[in-house]
Amino acid sequence: MNKVILVGRLTADPELRQTQSGVASCRFTVAVDRRFADKNTGERQADFITCIAWRQTAEFVSRYFNKGKLIAIEGSLRNNNYQDRNHPDVTHYTMDVMVDNVEFVGGKNDGGNGNGGGYQNNNYGAPQNNFQAPPQQAAPQQPAPNNDSMSYGNLSDFEEILSDGDVPF
Repeated sequence: MNKVILVGRLTADPELRQTQSGVASCRFTVAVDRRFADKNTGERQADFITCIAWRQTAEFVSRYFNKGKLIAIEGSLRNNNYQDRNHPDVTHYTMDVMVDNVEFVGGKNDGGNGNGGGYQNNNYGAPQNNFQAPPQQAAPQQPAPNNDSMSYGNLSDFEEILSDGDVPF
């Protein structure tokens, strides 16, 4: 299985480009902090990972994300190679993340919108907005009737199992 999930900050504003046939693409780099700090300096190191998004995902990234903003990415790892223009005998190898899904991360101060909305490659609509309704005031509590029987509602659609021998698991 080839699955990559990253959470980090964009190192620069993503730039939307189009192929000659009009397909949108966006290449950007995400700085992902490592889990542990350097023992000598106490600073956390980061890995800088190149990501490539296509079509509607590329348009979404270029429209809603900019330098320094937190981003969550789901995709797959791809390795590529190319010949150096100045030295034809030199081959460069790269590892890039092919982006499938993108989501906002964190609150407004963190660079995200805090609602978990995002864009999935198979969703061709607008970004998801998970708005929460304002908190409702709780209704006054009625004292519970003091009887020992409980009401379960209408159970006529259920069949009573008399032995464990008929259970399929």
